[in-house]
Order: sequence, then C-alpha cells, then structure tokens
Amino acid sequence: MDRQERIGELTELAEEASRCRACPLWEGRTNVVFGEGAPDARVMVVGEAPGKNEDEQGRPFVGAAGKNLDELLALAGLAREEVFIANVLKCRPPGNRNPLTEEIRACAHFLHDQARIVNPEYIVTLGNFATHHIMRTDKGITRLRGQVHQVGRFKVMPVYHPAAALYDRSKQEILEHDFKLLGTLLAQ
Repeated sequence: MDRQERIGELTELAEEASRCRACPLWEGRTNVVFGEGAPDARVMVVGEAPGKNEDEQGRPFVGAAGKNLDELLALAGLAREEVFIANVLKCRPPGNRNPLTEEIRACAHFLHDQARIVNPEYIVTLGNFATHHIMRTDKGITRLRGQVHQVGRFKVMPVYHPAAALYDRSKQEILEHDFKLLGTLLAQ
C-alpha cells in the first residue's frame, strides 16, 4: 500500500470513528481523538485514552505527558511527525478513569485497523492498559518493559506511560533508557 492509499484509508477510518456510538463515551466527548502522524511510520505509539486536553483539541498527547513524549521520541532520534500516535480508546473516559472492558471491546477495531494500515515495524505501548491490550497479557509493565516482544508481525516495546514519570521521577530515567534503546534498534 503506498502513502496516498494509507492516507485515504486512515481518513475513512477517522470519519467512521467520528460517527461512532458503540459505547456510551460518545455522549461526553468534545472530540474524537483518532490519532495522528506519518501514515507509513516505522513506529506507532499507543496510549490508553484521551485526557481533558486531548478531548478539547482532538489530538493525542498534547498536555504535559505529550511534551514528555516528544522529548523521549527525540532521544530515539524521532520527531513526533515521523511516528503515528494513537490510543486504545478514541474518546475520553469521564474524569480520566480507567477504560472499561466493554469500551475497549467497542473501540478496539479502530486501533487494529490503524496498525494494519500504518503497518509499523515497532509498536511502543505506553503503560499497562495499552500493553495489556496489544500484547494480550495481564503481566505488569514493570516486568515487560526494557525488551522487545514479537506480537504477530509487530515488534512491541512496552514502556512506562510518560505521565507516570511526571508523578514518579524515578520512572523518567527508565523511560529515557527505553527510548534510547528504541533509537538503537531503529538504527540497526
């Protein structure tokens, strides 16, 4: 699939997401946060769900965690525009609560289609929810991070969520290490 075909498919999928009412989250959303980035990215970054800022702007990772993510990507030699950034959920859960199983189930096909269209070499999962969903595991991020796991045709690299490092500074050094490792792997 060439770049233009990918853009076309992602645009159609984003339009479908904007009309989605498969779970009750649509009622409280300001914007669907579909995702953004290079349609042919080598790296896809997957988070949990949009927060307040993301819901308002309709873009993923625009708050403090997003600024941290941009800095971490730079450590891997990547600019935000070179990756594709998405979330498991496309609508904000009320009060930023954890996603419910039925919400994940209702929304999962959007992320799966995004991964199919972008077809990245690496999927970087941010935090437990994204990692559990992509890897189909209940193992914690602390046990899984720092290594690459083969999941289907994708190399999956679980890392702490950039927001976690805002509350627990000890996680920042670990995140920096993991993104430098990603950069090394991409350079090989």
